[in-house]
Amino acid sequence: MGKVGVPICTLRDMEVLFKDIPLDKVSTSMTINSTAPILLAMYIVLAKKQGIALDKLDGTIQNDILKEYIARGTYIYPPGPSMRLTTDIFEYCGKNMPRWNTISISGYHIREAGATAVQEIAFTLADGIAYVQAALDRGLNIDDFAGRLSFFFDAHNNLLEEVAKFRAARILWAEIMKKHFKAKDPRSCMLRFHTQTAGVSLTAQQPYNNIVRVAIQALAAVLGGTQSLHTNSYDEAYATPSEEAVTTALRTQQVLAYESGAADSVDPLGGAFMVESLTQEIKAAAQKYIEKIDSMGGAIKAIEKGYQQREIQESSYRYQKEVEAEKRIVVGVNKFISPYSKIKNILRVDPMTEKRQIAALKKVRQERNAKKVAGSLENLKKVVLSKENTMPAFIRCVEAYATIGEMCDTLRGIFGVQRESMVF
Repeated sequence: MGKVGVPICTLRDMEVLFKDIPLDKVSTSMTINSTAPILLAMYIVLAKKQGIALDKLDGTIQNDILKEYIARGTYIYPPGPSMRLTTDIFEYCGKNMPRWNTISISGYHIREAGATAVQEIAFTLADGIAYVQAALDRGLNIDDFAGRLSFFFDAHNNLLEEVAKFRAARILWAEIMKKHFKAKDPRSCMLRFHTQTAGVSLTAQQPYNNIVRVAIQALAAVLGGTQSLHTNSYDEAYATPSEEAVTTALRTQQVLAYESGAADSVDPLGGAFMVESLTQEIKAAAQKYIEKIDSMGGAIKAIEKGYQQREIQESSYRYQKEVEAEKRIVVGVNKFISPYSKIKNILRVDPMTEKRQIAALKKVRQERNAKKVAGSLENLKKVVLSKENTMPAFIRCVEAYATIGEMCDTLRGIFGVQRESMVF
């Protein structure tokens, strides 16, 4: 249901995090992008230490760097080298980790940045096209990797629009895979997706209203066919969620699953005139965006020209102006305003956590074999300069307890740093 953020500097941190957790008995999702191959390498080494074969590992690594340039900003390298690292993961996992989801192509962050429902699925599927094409250019077979692609979407407040959005995305992706990429395996054409309720919709004003918002958004995701769901907590506008708020978010999912009946049908609203009409309307509008991006040379070229970024900025600006003019009502913010109780149980992070992490990292650096670390980093440099797959080199670095920073610095020295993704 939820996510947890933890500091990871070296393999030692992963060893502590997964202590007494058998990796062949769990499915792990890692929301990581620019350093995705490094975190995956850590997970692989950890599995080897537990004596677990790689083909037994289940999980997902987000590994979606394109949406970082579009909306989120946590990129390091230019798009070209970043795409190479993404494709290296596709190739490595295709050969060694058949149960691993190699990417979670994310519309969530695009929507959170201010995109409309149409823009969310259009820009996300356009990114998906770019990833598939990069893998094909590497020489991979479409049906060898496409079945492991997954997507990650936002669920916002407009219930029927969101249901139609999910339905439109599923239709569009199936058409793209069948007609454009000539996929034969039905699994290659499935839009498997996770949904998270809209963090950007949560308000600090009258925070308990957020419970209702999250319930509506979660219902939209279920009615739209999501395979997994994250429900946000009502106090996230204040801080990291408290235990009480997280429990309420969990209970929201459980009520939907066991009491609402919403999950009893594959497509509960199929055939409803308004939903079917909205689905076709959103599909057509998203298709126009995808065609526009194709005409610009694909998602990467469009990103380099700042196209998606500008479209999102303009949508976000329009939304805010509508709220300020009360053309769009946000309950408790610009309408139905009343005094409200402040959140009491706000989670406070112990400031000593940072100091303990720094001390632990220093200890690892003192205890590790410095010569082995240097050799592994030099090997990483050599592999990056060649056309070899980088994953084995990352694994070697991780085994030597090289830090994430040391590995990233090695790549920065070769790839350079992307200073700005928006071109106007």
